[in-house]
Amino acid sequence: KKDIPVANFIMHEIHCSRNIEVCRYCSELISKSEMKNHIESEHVQVTCKCRMKIEKCLLKDHEASVCPLRPAVCQYCDIQLTFNKLQDHEIYCGARTERCGGCSHNIMVKDLKEHPRVCG
Repeated sequence: KKDIPVANFIMHEIHCSRNIEVCRYCSELISKSEMKNHIESEHVQVTCKCRMKIEKCLLKDHEASVCPLRPAVCQYCDIQLTFNKLQDHEIYCGARTERCGGCSHNIMVKDLKEHPRVCG
């Protein structure tokens, strides 16, 4: 998969066919001596904490962006919880009230950022 000078092409092709394989999972070129290790370290099935089975090489991305048990932070109180509990928590947390120092009204936490524009 690289440009090779014509003079070296036959020798290069022989070397590649003896020493290099294409991974059947990711199509990467891997040394034949490293293929078993590559498959075991990258493509073995692992189980995420959410019980989903996934290739090991995809686990970090899954845990960071898709896993329902990935860490998430509430926008109102900065508490860390799992993503699958975030929406219910933020509905509850945003509905709490705090007293405005300017108008002395109780304002829902979810409206505190907008309140200064309408505060009497």
